[in-house]
Amino acid sequence: MKDIRTTIRETGLLLFDGGMGTYYASRNRTSHRDCEWANLTAPGEIEAIHRAYLDVGCNAIKTNTYGANRQNFAEKDCEAIVREGWLIARRAASDRAFVFADIGPIDARDDTDLLEEYYFIVKQFLTLGARHFLFETIGSELYLHEIAQYIKNADPEAFILVSFAAQPDGFTRDGRLIGELIRNAAEDAYIDAVGLNCVSGGRQMVELKRRIGQIDALFSVMPNAGYPTVRGNRTYYDGDPEYFAGQIALLHSLGARIVGGCCGTTPEHIAAALRALRGPAPAVVSYPAPAARLERPARYDPFWDALRDEKRRPFAVELDPPAQTDVGRFMAGARELRDRGADVVTVADCPVARARMDSSLMACKLKRELGIEAIPHMTCRDRNLNATQALLLGLSAEGVSNVLLVTGDPVPAASRDEVKSVYNFNSRKLIKFVDGLNRAVLGEPFHIFAALNVNARNFAIQLDLASKKEQNGAEGFFTQPVLTQQALDNLILARSHLKGRLLGGIMPIVSEKNALFLNSEIAGIEVDRETIERYRGADRERGEELAVEISVEMARRMRPYVDGYYIITPFGRTGLVGRIMDEIRKIET
Repeated sequence: MKDIRTTIRETGLLLFDGGMGTYYASRNRTSHRDCEWANLTAPGEIEAIHRAYLDVGCNAIKTNTYGANRQNFAEKDCEAIVREGWLIARRAASDRAFVFADIGPIDARDDTDLLEEYYFIVKQFLTLGARHFLFETIGSELYLHEIAQYIKNADPEAFILVSFAAQPDGFTRDGRLIGELIRNAAEDAYIDAVGLNCVSGGRQMVELKRRIGQIDALFSVMPNAGYPTVRGNRTYYDGDPEYFAGQIALLHSLGARIVGGCCGTTPEHIAAALRALRGPAPAVVSYPAPAARLERPARYDPFWDALRDEKRRPFAVELDPPAQTDVGRFMAGARELRDRGADVVTVADCPVARARMDSSLMACKLKRELGIEAIPHMTCRDRNLNATQALLLGLSAEGVSNVLLVTGDPVPAASRDEVKSVYNFNSRKLIKFVDGLNRAVLGEPFHIFAALNVNARNFAIQLDLASKKEQNGAEGFFTQPVLTQQALDNLILARSHLKGRLLGGIMPIVSEKNALFLNSEIAGIEVDRETIERYRGADRERGEELAVEISVEMARRMRPYVDGYYIITPFGRTGLVGRIMDEIRKIET
């Protein structure tokens, strides 16, 4: 066969196969999750599927190794699946098609060196003789440059195709804007082709391609057969092959020179696509340009204005939402905080992973009914990407201007059978996602705040994470309570490293019991023994006096290094917080 680059240049087309996993499942009435195992248990069936695609005219096929990695299989099993997957595909293709080493996404877990996982798979394929690589259904560019460079160093003539998976709205599962990812990959000297696959159907990919525009790299599209339906606990794709083929032909006319299919596509879909590509070029429908955003004055944000005012340090006060349906005390407390001079009320998002009224709904209620500026906390724990975007759109419509994006406390072990965590993002990815919405979707962008744990044992790690949050779009940080000299030292260090606004955390301690609980039960908070001893034997009145005294002293010490104060209301005692704000104002003047 000719070199792959020559083939694409001379013919203007590289036609891939369709969906291996879904086609295998439909032929064998089993789950697509068994597909990679079939390299070892049913190699003849996998080879028959390869040949079915080859027989309808495709000249590129993917090895049946999409999910072959050490997160899904034991190392020895993974090695065997990759080896047999390569040998089966090579045997089927012979000299009539290019064989691509197919590598799917690997989740970036805290206990996994993601780059090393990619190296592990790529080394096997290189040893087997692979020269063409497909990284598909990718959600970010994490380590793509490094692994592509590694492949090209081993074989300068290797051909590397990177294919991202994006929702029809243009965001990947990692919350990244598809246009940015495509352009970044297209500019990488080690990547030969970029494109889209999975998640979206042909019609949606046409719109995504129009949105991306022209790029200086070979472009690839491998849509799903259509929108999936679920019947009897099985997923089906009922997309019409001729309709799919028409969209492929249109994508080819828009510049895609590498085409194929993903989930739900069969040899029938690929055969129809080839017929459409050999027929008359479709008329490129001219769609009207997206309507320009309405020109309107920027939304007034008094809290952000106060943060930028070098003559004052504003107060943000956290108030937990109710755990029951009665909102009277919460609203009365928020009203008191407003009247005592709080610049903004922040609303926690189900703290310690216990269900409370939704923080975003409460923020909207405060804004609408009391005219209070409110910042909802938003965790990564309980919402997937779609739910997060939907909530942010609603917050924007309600006039909420600021969000505090945090990872969120884990669900307690005793509740895990009934309550499942989502964690579609970590906080850095969530920040990047909201930053992307700010730039591409929202007419009124949010100011993005993040959390900073100044009580961490290894603060260097926290500081590095905070720097990455800034790179992803965070404009300011709310710190954990500063109750020790070490926490203050870490805050001072953060001030010298971070560019964003810093709000120093203050948590009034009201009793010895409260101090012991915080020290033992709440992650990210540390109370030193000397402070605990000061509360020994103190009654409620004396406890509140100590709370004011210690909080104001810490505010005085952190004052040169912060842009504002973040006070966490203990047990709904808004009157106590009001006293603390009054006393801090005295040191401010």
